[in-house]
Amino acid sequence: MKVEVWSDYACPFCYIGKKRLEKAIEANGATNVEVEFKSFELDPAAPETPTMGLYEILAAKYGTSVEQARSMSQGVVDSAKTDGLAYEMDRVIPANTFKAHRLTQLAKKHDKMDEVSEGLFQAYFMNGENLNDDSILTRIATEAGLETATVEAFLASDESSDEVRQEEDMARELGVTGVPFFVFDRKYAISGAQPVEAFSQVLERVQQEQKVEIVAEGDACGVDGCN
Repeated sequence: MKVEVWSDYACPFCYIGKKRLEKAIEANGATNVEVEFKSFELDPAAPETPTMGLYEILAAKYGTSVEQARSMSQGVVDSAKTDGLAYEMDRVIPANTFKAHRLTQLAKKHDKMDEVSEGLFQAYFMNGENLNDDSILTRIATEAGLETATVEAFLASDESSDEVRQEEDMARELGVTGVPFFVFDRKYAISGAQPVEAFSQVLERVQQEQKVEIVAEGDACGVDGCN
């Protein structure tokens, strides 16, 4: 079974959804599941070097104060905590994620996609690191097992840019407007960071080749924000 996951490293629910899917796969004892992350940028126009913090951006976007924006984000932090993720939203650097998605493409070719994706999510939500910084991306990739010289040469080029765009185009063709979005064997889909039980039910039905309807939307992020 193949599970394709459209997500963005700047999406808090995408990391939560990743963890819940992993828990469901483990709980179901599924050993034949291949998970592949697909590119989706929530804000393609995000700056390479942000001049505003996350709360400032949210406050400007929703017409609230910085304190109100911080309060709005607390629910996401609490939700992440239940899945063992200690988000540090005060430290988040809301930089452009296109280069991080390119790096994921390189990691895929070296069978290190999951390790690199995990490192990118941790860097963004827990370590307060800029995912547009080549030195940070290189460190994440080498810690996952890639050769430093290979990563540096890759980041200095525009390699895999077309692959990122193709996956984003595919998302639009599928009607994906928010992430995370999970597609099982190109037949069934789950939208949003659903509970572990929801993922487990779909995994069971797909394994039994039963028809599955698209599960009602859960917590997700779209171009207009997270909900």
